[in-house]
Amino acid sequence: MGKMTLKLYVFLFLGLFSMGAKCQEVALKSNLLYDVFATLNAGVEVGLADRWTLDVSANYNGWTLSHDRKWKHWLLQPEARYWFCDRWAGHFVGAHALVGQYNVGNLDNNLSFLGTDFSGLSDKRYQGWFAGLGLVYGHSWILNKHWNLEALFGFGWVYTRYDVYPCAHCGTKVAEDKSHNYIGPTKAAINLVYTF
Repeated sequence: MGKMTLKLYVFLFLGLFSMGAKCQEVALKSNLLYDVFATLNAGVEVGLADRWTLDVSANYNGWTLSHDRKWKHWLLQPEARYWFCDRWAGHFVGAHALVGQYNVGNLDNNLSFLGTDFSGLSDKRYQGWFAGLGLVYGHSWILNKHWNLEALFGFGWVYTRYDVYPCAHCGTKVAEDKSHNYIGPTKAAINLVYTF
């Protein structure tokens, strides 16, 4: 075997080894706030560059709560993050998108927030889809070699189209194909993170 062939094999081996190390820069996470509301959730975050990561979280709640309250939904949120120090440590900012569907109603409240009246959820059911964009700020605390705790808050815009029903089980629509633009909080999390 010539010197050139040996150098080529060594170069290829080192290249494969370094790609394997790069691929292992991954974090798995669970949002403890969603857990409190019985919403199944999981997230994965991968390193893209020294201070950049891509986070994707998914959430699902498919159950009817006591007293026929509905908070059914699924949600997917991809997010690009820039870390001010090292990845998965310290402060970060990001931009996220969100998309999902919902079927909610019979939730007693009189909440009105930033031009959106949520009190209709008390006696009506809303079923539809949504999509939006937002900005996020967060911080991650290292607990040990593999575990982190992360807190973040996002603010943005969401567009939704929905149908309105007079009660939780009613099949007759009161309103059809309504739309709404929401501006306000779009993400909140206290994530338990495992990095490897």
